Amino acid sequence: MSLFAPDRYVARVELIDLDDLWGSGKRAILLDRDNTLVPRDRHDAPESVAAWLDAARKRGFSLYMVSNNWHKDQVERSARELGLKAICFACKPLPFALDRALKHLGVARDEAVMVGDQLYTDVWAGNFAGIDSILVKPQTTVDLWYTHIFRIFERRALKNVPCEE
Repeated sequence: MSLFAPDRYVARVELIDLDDLWGSGKRAILLDRDNTLVPRDRHDAPESVAAWLDAARKRGFSLYMVSNNWHKDQVERSARELGLKAICFACKPLPFALDRALKHLGVARDEAVMVGDQLYTDVWAGNFAGIDSILVKPQTTVDLWYTHIFRIFERRALKNVPCEE
């Protein structure tokens, strides 16, 4: 894929096959918070997401939340509830927060994957950091005003990209 496109496009986090990731050599999953793990209009993650994270841990994956959300209390609360370490105000698509997460986890770039709901932040950050990326559809249509603008361009960019349902 190109530097500006995801390696995969999946409808929901829970549809990412952990055995396939493990089999491809992945050992760490970096995850966005808002509309990837936690719907933007809620304070907590759906049970299905929490169960998927538990299954990932049982499989042996190291997990890390990397969020652009600048509300440290919200990010830390979600991370605590989900049993994750977290970085808030990550400034994605800049790759520096992903680099910090990898260093903390002690994994190489080719052993990690970045999962998020935004092409221009999550996917680009992963790609700029040299990490495989998986784009998921946002959990809800509730977004920040400027994210709605980005979504218009995302829809155009993803028009011919098949989504795994």
